[in-house]
Amino acid sequence: MASSVNGLVNILESYRGRDKVVRTLCYGSQLAGGVLCQKASGRSELGKSLLVFSAQLSQCRTVLRVFDDLSMYAYSRDYGLGAKDEDSALRCMSVLNNLADQLYYPCEHLAWAADAKVISTQSGKWWTLSTALWGISLLLGIMRSLRAIVLFKRKLKQRERDRCVGSSEAPNGMENWQQLCSEVFSILSSMADFANAVNWMPPGFLWAGKFPDWLVGLLGTTSSLIGLYQMCAGGSGSSV
Repeated sequence: MASSVNGLVNILESYRGRDKVVRTLCYGSQLAGGVLCQKASGRSELGKSLLVFSAQLSQCRTVLRVFDDLSMYAYSRDYGLGAKDEDSALRCMSVLNNLADQLYYPCEHLAWAADAKVISTQSGKWWTLSTALWGISLLLGIMRSLRAIVLFKRKLKQRERDRCVGSSEAPNGMENWQQLCSEVFSILSSMADFANAVNWMPPGFLWAGKFPDWLVGLLGTTSSLIGLYQMCAGGSGSSV
């Protein structure tokens, strides 16, 4: 029990860890509130309160992301065009992914500032643009993970062939399994977030605006729990 509490404290003491916990609570509250409101035909006071709580947590995360531009820039700068020995397709998708993420932040900041009356402009176009950039980033992330899985399987087959011809190198089964699971979880998380991203686009675009609150909450909670698991397991998962 004490170790679990200490683990939670350690997560909450880091910015990324706290953001993932808040994100999970945000979508979890939306899921619970949406279910309660749908069962009570919108008359559940507890459901309404949970939806308001979820909206406040979402607003909190939006404000805190105002400070994420520099860290994203530092990451993009350090990655550059990728390592020369890395697969060219992975490098290309990673660079485009970083570009989409870098552009996402200022667009969201402008949308938030417009809603908060900090600047005088219409927020709608900036919310749409930031959501579109997020969706593009998620699609690139999915494609990158699929490409990584293909390359990973090729590497495993090459190792098996090397073993057949007498090579002493033996594949690490547990490490291979963890790497494959990490990519699969990343795909599942990004697919859940992408479904929500499309839902938040202007009406008329695919299934935009057709998800009830509980479904948005379910998809977001699924993505958030995967992100928490990946962080605790030492993987990488970044979600907006």
